[in-house]
Amino acid sequence: MQCASTCWIQMENYTYNSPTLQLEGLQFADYSVSLVFFLFLFSYIIFMIMNLGILIIIVFEKNLHQPMYLLFVNLTVSDIIGSTHILPRLLSDILLPPSERLISYYECVVQAFITHMFGTTSHTVLMAMAFDRYVAICRPLFYSTIMTNMMIVKLVALSWGVPFVLVAILLGLTVRLNRCRTLITNPFCDNASLFKLSCESVIINNIYGLTFTVLLFVASIGCIVLTYGSITAVCLATKNKSLNSKAFKTCSTHLVVYLIMSLSGVMIVVLHRFPQYSDYRKLSAVLFVIVPGTLNPVIYGLQSKEIRNFLYKLFICRKCFPSCESKSLIKPVQKG
Repeated sequence: MQCASTCWIQMENYTYNSPTLQLEGLQFADYSVSLVFFLFLFSYIIFMIMNLGILIIIVFEKNLHQPMYLLFVNLTVSDIIGSTHILPRLLSDILLPPSERLISYYECVVQAFITHMFGTTSHTVLMAMAFDRYVAICRPLFYSTIMTNMMIVKLVALSWGVPFVLVAILLGLTVRLNRCRTLITNPFCDNASLFKLSCESVIINNIYGLTFTVLLFVASIGCIVLTYGSITAVCLATKNKSLNSKAFKTCSTHLVVYLIMSLSGVMIVVLHRFPQYSDYRKLSAVLFVIVPGTLNPVIYGLQSKEIRNFLYKLFICRKCFPSCESKSLIKPVQKG
């Protein structure tokens, strides 16, 4: 009895506030590990090629330095940061046995911070982009007056500043807790996985976390509904087929990506409350990183006439008709 008590105390001393944590990661049958690894690796390579390609085009083509594209760059940067801090680590963990998937506590906190920054900025940047489309379609005569360089700076600062403060508070409430467990039941670190390591009361964490999530979704959904509702009303009132077609294409693609991102995020939050569905939660978490980030360059980038013209002249026109080269590969685009 004395030995059992001593062993229990030693075990508690070993796991209490341990500086090293273990990631549960994704679990697959041995024969499917290689297939899953190359599938995720291929997805990550395609993801990076598409996002970096769109980012380079917008940065170096001066005629694309317009509010719509400058805001879109922030979404691309957020996607690149969000995927790069998760997928390479996930790929390496897939090849390791579960007992060797170790991560330091502070590295885990940083990863959780970037994870939530990535998820939150995806919403705030989309809200800023929705506002830009609202002004462009509903207030075209005042577009250049409203969407000034200073307005773009303010929108970008809010899109990153507000998430930074909210996520810092979220993780600050978790870091204050003592830990008595070491297993992260997730493919990567996030706030919920971290505060589940504690044996103390996490009521404050749950209240703030749920309030944070609800306010974020209410704000983003409200912004999307108001802006696109106003755009729809203007299109129905003007009966301009060209304007309606352009607005429908822009709004529908925006809404598709927003819905995919939102549903993935909601599933992660909800499934954290149901441990028996942990496999579905893990899959949703990985899809939240890969799917929206892969679709964004296609939907927001390649559906843009200006970017399509750039790629056409870069890869086709130059090769077949050298005389079509010019100082600028696309024509200047009027704002609004």
